[in-house]
This record gives sequence, C-alpha cells and structure tokens, in this order.
Amino acid sequence: MSLFGRSTVREERATVTDAHVGLAGQLARLPQRQVLSDDVYETVKGLIMDSVVEPGTRLNIDALTRELGISQTPIRESLARLESDGLVIKEPLRGYRVSSRLTREEFDDLFEYRLHIEPWAAGRAAERAGADDLARLKAEMLSYTDVPDRPSYESYRAMAAHDQRFHDLVLELAGNETARLSFQRTHCHLHLFRLYYGGGIATKALREHKAVVTAVRKGNPEEAAAAMRSHIEASRARLRPMFDKTDPS
Repeated sequence: MSLFGRSTVREERATVTDAHVGLAGQLARLPQRQVLSDDVYETVKGLIMDSVVEPGTRLNIDALTRELGISQTPIRESLARLESDGLVIKEPLRGYRVSSRLTREEFDDLFEYRLHIEPWAAGRAAERAGADDLARLKAEMLSYTDVPDRPSYESYRAMAAHDQRFHDLVLELAGNETARLSFQRTHCHLHLFRLYYGGGIATKALREHKAVVTAVRKGNPEEAAAAMRSHIEASRARLRPMFDKTDPS
C-alpha cells in the first residue's frame, strides 16, 4: 500500500515517488521521543508548502502509522490541524488529501476581502488603542527583523507566523471579534506564502508594517487606513505576477 492513500495493485508495486520519500524520510528521521503531533504537523505542513507533496496527494493514516512506528493519535491530530488550515481536505470514506493552491479567482476574492476589512480595522485600531495596546503592536513589529534567505518553508516560516500575528493583532485592536474571527478563518498568509515566496518580500512587508504601526500609534485613523490599504495593494502587486506564472488561465 502506498504511504499516500489506498492504491490499485499496480500502483502499490510502482516505484515510490519523491513525495513519498519526502514525507516518510523526513518524519522517520525525527527522534521517536519527538514524533508527536506538533512534529508531524510541522513536517507535513512544510512538505505541502514547499510542494514536495503536491495538491491531490492522499495521506494514508495507516501507512504513516506503520512507517513511523507511532500511534494514530498524533497523526490524526496533525491532519485535523492541517484541515483547519485548509491545507488538507477530509473526504468521507476516503481519508485526507492535499488541497489545491489558490486559484486566480480565489486570489482576487481574498484581496478584495482584505481591502474591505483591513484598512477599516487599522483605522478603528488608531481610534481605540490604548497605551498597552500600542505597546503590544510595537512589540510585535519588533519581534521579527530577519529576512528569509531561501524560498523554503523552513526559511520563511517565522516570517509567515509574524505576518499572521501582526494582522491578527490589528483586527483585535479594532475591537470587532466577529471581523477578527472571519479574518482568521481565511488563513490568508499561509495560503499566499504557499503560492509564492521570493526574495525581497519580507523586507518590503516589514517596512509597510512599520508605516501602519506609526499611523496607529499617532491615533490617526485616516492615515492608518491608508497605510494598511497601501500595504495590501503592494502585497497583491508583488504576488500577482508570480501567481500568473502558476495559473495561466
């Protein structure tokens, strides 16, 4: 049986693909005491983000359990988290498969949504944030200053996490929990980084974050909204050419 889902007899006898080797090999190299749900989650997530495991690939729980010599519990927990992230899809009676990357329409819809909600949130944050809130926003801005040096998930993982935390905090300071939860459910930064990460993105994004923080700390809602809008539009402009290369439709 294939590591990545139930196969026909012919498929079971076929040569193991690079994706199979990538997942089994990387997980098997983890010391057994560390092979817990977090390790499985991060490793499989990295392989999906780096396209080692391609969209549509099936992830077989039984095969993973045998390969790693661990119980199904950490594997099921990690796959449930990946499903919540939108990176895998659970299908009745068929198990899990890797989700597709953003389509052109989804990409455009996502940025249209962000341009509606995030400039508004930055403006509200400028109006509402107190001293402690502003200190938290500045601390988050300063928490990440490195520039990823390789187009791999291992390299840009910390940047992606910071990006998500920063935008989530702006939504939190806006004071509308419904809007914040709606934004969180998009997992937008994860899916955009999955689509493309390249040199210079982090440096420009961090500079734009600073402009947003400066405006919010000044208590100027119009300037804060404009800074966030400029950041979202710049992000779309940076990613769209690369997106067009992956989806010529």
